[in-house]
Amino acid sequence: MTPIEIIIDGQKIEAIEGETLLFRALAAGIFIPNLCAMEGVDPPRNSCRLCFVEVEGMDKPVTSCTLKVQDGMVVSTRSEAVDRLVASAFEMLMSVHRIDCKFCPGNGRCALQEIAKKRKFRLKPKRLPMIEPDWPVDESRPEMGMNPNHCVLCGRCVHVCNNVVGKKVLDFMNRNLATRVGTFDGEPLAEQECGDCLACAGVCPVGAIYLRESNKKGEND
Repeated sequence: MTPIEIIIDGQKIEAIEGETLLFRALAAGIFIPNLCAMEGVDPPRNSCRLCFVEVEGMDKPVTSCTLKVQDGMVVSTRSEAVDRLVASAFEMLMSVHRIDCKFCPGNGRCALQEIAKKRKFRLKPKRLPMIEPDWPVDESRPEMGMNPNHCVLCGRCVHVCNNVVGKKVLDFMNRNLATRVGTFDGEPLAEQECGDCLACAGVCPVGAIYLRESNKKGEND
């Protein structure tokens, strides 16, 4: 394929026409907040609403996970409009997220912490009331655990479980503010036919599905 050239934040970047803008930017070291996008998954879930950018010639910001690059495209990852949209989406997300980073298995490698640091966002919302979820934590398996209270509903685990490894164990449960990820039949992880599969823990960006300490130690031995 013939390479094309795009410009992101004033930086000229070589790309292939039809590539997804989000992943081309990330590969070039340009940070765009994102949670739900997975490379190779098309159409994207496009649920977190964090990856907005402005493109010259378009009248409003667009999500970069849904945008294919074109030759000569000029992109800005920061602007007043973009920052406002991303800040609002992040604040809404955190208003229904249990914030107990110190005790979270994802602490220090959490995408929410990275976004907050790089965009100078507060983890605890200032304008919106907190509606902390109180779902039971599933640590029925010795190797891994699942805490729905930390879940951001990105759908990565559901996609991998159903469409990559084909276990069909995880799915979205309930609706609206009661939506969460859980096992399809509602039974604990230990009752599922997962075998030694830990793929869901590998793709969770926030540590809502996580390896337990005993398994981490085993991996390091």
